[in-house]
Amino acid sequence: MIYCVIPPELADELFDKMVEYYKDNPNVTVIIDRRKGPDRRAGKKAGNGAREQRLIRDRRRPRIPGTFPETDAPSE
Repeated sequence: MIYCVIPPELADELFDKMVEYYKDNPNVTVIIDRRKGPDRRAGKKAGNGAREQRLIRDRRRPRIPGTFPETDAPSE
């Protein structure tokens, strides 16, 4: 699903145009942004956990130990 988000200042001008533009695409929904108030993320400082470098783990299976047998190249 794809959302085409229109700011409230431009809703009168753009909403009907964008709905018409995307009417044949069922994967797109046109919506008007109605959020009010300050951004809740603003002003927060990172805690101790955010200062540490992110741990990236490899979840793939480990390779089987050993070596591959020698193979001869095919003759032409």
